[in-house]
Amino acid sequence: MTTRAIQTSAAPAAVASYSQAIDTGQLVFLAGQIGLDPATGQIVDGGIEAEAERALRNIMAVLDAAGLSMSDVVKTTCFLADINDFASFNAVYAKFVADPPPARSTFAVAALPRGARIEIEAIAVRSDD
Repeated sequence: MTTRAIQTSAAPAAVASYSQAIDTGQLVFLAGQIGLDPATGQIVDGGIEAEAERALRNIMAVLDAAGLSMSDVVKTTCFLADINDFASFNAVYAKFVADPPPARSTFAVAALPRGARIEIEAIAVRSDD
């Protein structure tokens, strides 16, 4: 199997030994994105809603670099630092996903990098069209 790393400056650069995404040809696996502004490298202000929107915009930027869009996403995994943020997060998330929405798992975790409130990873599939 041949793999190719996807990288774009429109999303935050990897801060450790990982790629923004790996393209296998059919499947594209996106690394988790937090609410980092790619221009400043800082978590955006505004709470869970602002962080969720920024994380999703980062995902969209990586998908775009791979020649894909949110409508190609089949699975997301979402990590919340506080499960009480679920409803607020879900309201933002619903604005970004295509119909039918992708399969999703959401977990509460003890902590996220850089003090983030949300991290989202995704898997997208290239259509055979």
